[in-house]
This record gives sequence, C-alpha cells and structure tokens, in this order.
Amino acid sequence: MIKKIFFLLVTLFLFVSCKKSDALIAPSSDTAQSETGIIGDPLPSWNKGALKSDIIAYVEKVTKKGSPDFIPIEDRIATFDNDGTLWAEKPYVQELFAFYRVQKMVEAKPELAKKQPFKAVVEKDKSYFEKGGDKALIELVAATHTGMTEDEFEASVAEFYKNAKYPGKNVPVKQIRYQPQLELLNYLRANGFKTYIVTGGTIEVVRGISQDFYGVPKNQVVGTSFKYKYDPAKNAIQREPALNHFNDKEEKPAGIQLHIGQRPVFACGNEGGGGDIAMLEYSQGNKYPSFQLLVNHNDSVREYGYQEKDNASLNAAAKNKWHVISMKDDWKNIFTGK
Repeated sequence: MIKKIFFLLVTLFLFVSCKKSDALIAPSSDTAQSETGIIGDPLPSWNKGALKSDIIAYVEKVTKKGSPDFIPIEDRIATFDNDGTLWAEKPYVQELFAFYRVQKMVEAKPELAKKQPFKAVVEKDKSYFEKGGDKALIELVAATHTGMTEDEFEASVAEFYKNAKYPGKNVPVKQIRYQPQLELLNYLRANGFKTYIVTGGTIEVVRGISQDFYGVPKNQVVGTSFKYKYDPAKNAIQREPALNHFNDKEEKPAGIQLHIGQRPVFACGNEGGGGDIAMLEYSQGNKYPSFQLLVNHNDSVREYGYQEKDNASLNAAAKNKWHVISMKDDWKNIFTGK
C-alpha cells in the first residue's frame, strides 16, 4: 500500500479535464437482450474455453425452473470486488481521489499546506508516509474524506470523476473498467441476479460512479465507511474523521451481512493482496450451488503483471477449487473502448 503512495506522490497533479464518457456500455453487435436473458454470445469479450463454458453452464442450471440446482430469484446474490476486479488498481483510484482532495483543499485554504498530512503530499515527502505507514495513510484519507456534509462530499466525488485521467495510460478513469466484467454483470442481471459491489474502498467514493460505470445502484455498494452524525441545524448528515467499518479481508463477509443480509451465491474477487479470500470462502458456504471467480493479473502487456508474495489467493483458489480468470488467456479485450 505504501509503495503505491510513493508512486502517486509523483503523479499528484496529473489530473486534467476530459470529456465525460458515454453511458455504461452498449451491447455488442452480436449480443441482444431479452426479458428472459441474453440471446447469442452473452460474453463476447471472453475467449472460448472451459471457464466461459462453466460460467454459462452455472447460470443456466441455477435459473432453470425444475432444475435440482434452481435458485429462487430472491437468493440470486452476486458480489464483486472493485479494485483489480472491475477496474485496474495500479494505482488505486481511491488514492488518486485523496490526492485530488488535497489539491482542492489547499487551493481553498493555503495554510493547510503547512500542516500534515497535506504538507507531505504538497512537498512530495515520501519519508512521511514511509515512517508513518498505514497510520499516515489513514490520516490522509480521514483528512480529505471527512469534515463536510454528504452532499458536499458527493459533489466533490462527481467533480473528480469528471476531470480525472488515469496516470500511466492517460485515459479517463472510466476507461480502465474491464470490458469482460461489464458483460458478466449484464449477463447475471439479465438472468435475475442482483449484483453488488463489495469493496475495500470507501463506500461513498464508489457509490459516486457505481450506477454510471457498472449499472449497480448506489444502495448496492458495500465498502469502507466513516462514522456519521446528524446535524439538526443544517438538517444534514455530517461525516466524521473516524472509521466505522474497514471493509477488507475478513471484514468483507461482515460487511455483506450488515448491508445485504445473506450469503452471495456468486462471488468474484482478484489476486493482489488477499483481500477477497474471505468473501469467496463465505460464498462457498451457501446452501445453494455457488460459483467463485478470482481474477489473476498475469497480462503484463495489456494490463499489469503482479502476484502476491505469499500466493495466498491463488493457493486458496486451488484448495477450494475456485475458477481463476487468466487475463492473458481468458479475455479477448481487457479495457473498455479497446
């Protein structure tokens, strides 16, 4: 996490205006939707093979009335991690937003540039975050994500996504979404699944784009949250600089229970920090037939190639017989618009 901060300190002010992208995504020319599902190839950006066939076979068997594996529509819950699962995570968009907030807050109150953690960001002081570790990072997020009403924060999130470009690729943030995953979300929804985003990122930042980027309503986002208080004078909700729930690793099942109230039958995460192991294990304990997917970032040409040092996620996938997505072999295209 801290290494990512170092990289982002260099790219802090690389945000430039860009024209807002079009709506979520138009169905591919060889894909048509109907009231009962998708006609033709439901996953055109996925290469033919065992994984694609297994996904389709699973959806068909659990949605076919009379099938011994039939899942009632109210129990068709699908959860997806966001960073590294639905869009690229090198660097984290959450961190880009934090640095964007530093820029805006210092512009409004120049005296903040003399105070930590703002000073470290403005002066690109890597040592501050190196010495402070995760505590310094949380301090930065708390300072830039709180102390305002929800309406004010949501407006800031909207402005960030409107203007930000992704460092390294120089494209609008919207274009780092994974095309195959958008198709998978659409396919599941066309077959009665309710799709949720279960992220380690802050819930409000992801809510700001969940509908537009993924077709997921904001009330179907589960994420890290801060404490709130009601301000009767302003008749508004105020955000406080204290974490309420850190939605990562073993806390993801707890977040799912809190916000959704039932185990997902379909769960998808990614290899890259071990953050999704617990969510996939939790899904596997469902009383209905379940399906677990893990994205393996093994395409250094089209995306990024990286692995966990302890290989925990891939080891868990092998042990529990989860399905692993090889970005290199299973996806024809990776990013939208390409």
